[in-house]
Amino acid sequence: MGRLEKGKPVPAILLLGEEPYLRDSCRAMLIERFVPEAARTWAVSRYSADRGETQAALDQAQTMAMLSPVQVVFLEEAEAIETLGEKNRDAAVEQLGAYLEDPAPFTVLVMEATGLDQRMKLGKLLAEKTLVVECGPGENAGERQTAAVALARAIAKEEGVEFEKGAAEDLAEFVAADLQRLKTEIEKLATFAAERKLIRRQDVTALVISEKTTTVWELADMLASRQTKKALEFLDRLLRDGEEPLPMLGAMTWMYRKLIEASEVRGVTNGWQAARALGMRPEQAELALQNARKISKGRLLSGLSALQKADDRLKRGGEDARAVMEFLITELTGGEAKAARG
Repeated sequence: MGRLEKGKPVPAILLLGEEPYLRDSCRAMLIERFVPEAARTWAVSRYSADRGETQAALDQAQTMAMLSPVQVVFLEEAEAIETLGEKNRDAAVEQLGAYLEDPAPFTVLVMEATGLDQRMKLGKLLAEKTLVVECGPGENAGERQTAAVALARAIAKEEGVEFEKGAAEDLAEFVAADLQRLKTEIEKLATFAAERKLIRRQDVTALVISEKTTTVWELADMLASRQTKKALEFLDRLLRDGEEPLPMLGAMTWMYRKLIEASEVRGVTNGWQAARALGMRPEQAELALQNARKISKGRLLSGLSALQKADDRLKRGGEDARAVMEFLITELTGGEAKAARG
């Protein structure tokens, strides 16, 4: 990316990855660097390999644009070339190869792909002949979270605000490291922070719908109505979808604390009043009130104790995490007497 930052034209670039925010940012940066604003109507063009426009993109790349010394030509969905029949696929790769051997000096050709098979001719060609820019925050959850936190702080700085300690981490977790949504939420939080210029953890909790807590509130109704089988099936789906037991347990513990708070709220008639009382979004606050009415205070306190024991067991290690979670769900959906003994 150093060559791009310095504004030096690069004959061909591959934006590789499926993160929309990063790809949008790269596109915007390329246009900003290489094409004067007044000439962008003529000197920026978009084509799609999925619509069979590969040759049209290459023809444009070899045609000098009006009113600009450099043009940027985007060829989106380049991975579609790999799905063509053998004859058409080979022809398209040959056309690209011929262009990349002798690229037009006045064009930056930008190919985009969510992913490419590096064993196929197209992947090998682009890896060798283009500047590859990875548009993804990382393969595993930890990498994605770290990248999202760093980006959150950078976007906040652009918005003229900063995060208090822990708030950026909370936001990245709430949006499940979705970078496009991260930007949208920061813009909203910056407006809310206004003259304070500081995004607090309580702002994130109040204004951002968490992917995890939304999921948790689906589970809350099953626990409240003692639907053991349905709750275990729901748990199984979450685990198969890649949810980690410890973070899930943390979200459930947060939910139980909010249910206990909700059970003590009096004189509230709507979600907005509940939101102020509980420090939650109106939709979540209303769900908390509804479910708190279905579970006795004693059962809520017993459930909180069961959650703490499960947390201790998971953190000690040596036990099957799925078994611990299944036992917990069974306990939380059990009868009053059984829950009290738990």
